[in-house]
Amino acid sequence: QVQLVESGGGLVQAGGSLRLSCVASGSFFFLNTVAWHRQSPGVPRNLVARILRNGATDYSEAVKDRFTISRDNAKNTVYLEIKNLKPADTGKYFCAGDAEVGDGLRSFWGRGTQVTVSI
Repeated sequence: QVQLVESGGGLVQAGGSLRLSCVASGSFFFLNTVAWHRQSPGVPRNLVARILRNGATDYSEAVKDRFTISRDNAKNTVYLEIKNLKPADTGKYFCAGDAEVGDGLRSFWGRGTQVTVSI
């Protein structure tokens, strides 16, 4: 079993920055693609950023200029840095990753970390 735990959320003023972390633990050989998803009030959960095992990244069009996803494979950790936070960034941020557990890749989700941006 693999656990993904997000942290780093909080209450931030508009214009501020945050760095979210997603740490994977448990029994697996390696972490493959990892993505951050956001669920805002009244809006379906959607992908905001994704990073492949080789470090290649892609972003939703709405956030690509302010969000940076990165990873430290040695620490099984993926980060999401958010700059110039806007009230529209408010939501719960979930980490989802594929891990090689021995008989193939399986997908896992964390429980999320709340980000609230005040005016």
